[in-house]
Amino acid sequence: MSGKLYALSTGPGAADLITVRAARILGSLDILYAPAGRKGGDSLALSIVREYVGAKTEIRCCHFPMSADSAEKEAVWDDVAAALVQAVTAGKQVGFITLGDAMLFSTWVFLLQRIGCPDWLDIVPGVTSFAAIAARSKTPLAMEQQSLAVVSCTAPEADILRALHQHDSLVLMKVYGRFARIKALLKQAGLLECALMMSEATLPGEQCWRHLNEVNDDQPLPYFSTILVNKQWENAQ
Repeated sequence: MSGKLYALSTGPGAADLITVRAARILGSLDILYAPAGRKGGDSLALSIVREYVGAKTEIRCCHFPMSADSAEKEAVWDDVAAALVQAVTAGKQVGFITLGDAMLFSTWVFLLQRIGCPDWLDIVPGVTSFAAIAARSKTPLAMEQQSLAVVSCTAPEADILRALHQHDSLVLMKVYGRFARIKALLKQAGLLECALMMSEATLPGEQCWRHLNEVNDDQPLPYFSTILVNKQWENAQ
């Protein structure tokens, strides 16, 4: 089989933070699949990489529903995975782009479950959103023998609170719509002074809050909002 599928990580948002490898591959594809959050809507991932896409590449935007309807989402994952395999079987060089890193809290992983691990698949890693936030805020993710936990704010409160107690440094992802709840847990754990929040890191709308106790519970937040906690770093300053 001469076809190949590339899962391409776009990085956190800034176009110059995609990898050299991803940029090179983007320029040589026959077909590029780009995820979109709304039907007929723009693809943020595509806007990040558009300058690297080859002039002859066919772009196919696919809508991945954000609803709680599991059957609806699984049907889309099935369809897109089948389309990717079909294109590769036809001998095409195919790409699928995804924000951040393809293997972390990514839609791509659901496609990977369906595709498996064939020889014609190549996954290209990328800069994670929290790596970008750490750099932009000048806050280490972990130091010396610190443990680092990456936690989804969709997890049960007891699990999040346990992680806050057990680890020295934490990344709290998927904060959108859950800030008041997470702020209360940070206060309960005595960690508000060790935390910061950043939204849309490296994008034009980037915002950073370093004093979460001063942020209102109903503060409007962009979808891409993440909290970093480093217990020792606050104490070291």
